[in-house]
Amino acid sequence: MKPILTINELIESARLFCETGSKENHVELIGITDGKAVGTYVEHKFQQFLQSQYIVEIGNSAKGIDLPGAGIQTDIKVTSITQPQSSCPFKNARQKIFGLGYNLLVFVYDKQDTYNSCTLHFTHCTFIDKERTADFTITRRLREMINDGADREDVIGFLQDKNVPGDEIVYNDLADEIFDYLPEQGYLTISNALQWRLQYARVISLDNSVSGIINYEW
Repeated sequence: MKPILTINELIESARLFCETGSKENHVELIGITDGKAVGTYVEHKFQQFLQSQYIVEIGNSAKGIDLPGAGIQTDIKVTSITQPQSSCPFKNARQKIFGLGYNLLVFVYDKQDTYNSCTLHFTHCTFIDKERTADFTITRRLREMINDGADREDVIGFLQDKNVPGDEIVYNDLADEIFDYLPEQGYLTISNALQWRLQYARVISLDNSVSGIINYEW
């Protein structure tokens, strides 16, 4: 009987997957330059890797994230080292301040092809707890403002200046929530678009210096 996957085992499995995957010849990807196709390949391969060892719930488009199981709640992101970023669904503006609502597991690769081989050298593997998935700059400034005695109008003005998506009602609701629950410091860069655009350069360079973020680098 296979054990049920836990967060600790997920993180350790990701590390092992990167170390073994970096040594393989991924012939299916020879000549493939589409980052989305590479990402889908790596995601499915990692999901199969997990299923071979653990009882794990695999997500689908209806469930929204790749590993939706209770106690896991993690989405898998795969990105090239040349520009470590990806997109994710926009749910609401508060995600930028209070986090996405789920953990992220980020695989960063450097792809090298020859005529008969494809190497995916995984340069980084980072687990980001959902409490750390808000925008770095916005949460840092909000925390400073609250600690410096800012009032609701200051906070609302800041949200407007930063183009946080929303109208007056959204800003007022966010201001109330910010004063009730001081946001945790986030470490993503989240850009506005039809989908959130997540940038990982900061988070993969933390070198295990922040609680809730676990980094491996090769």
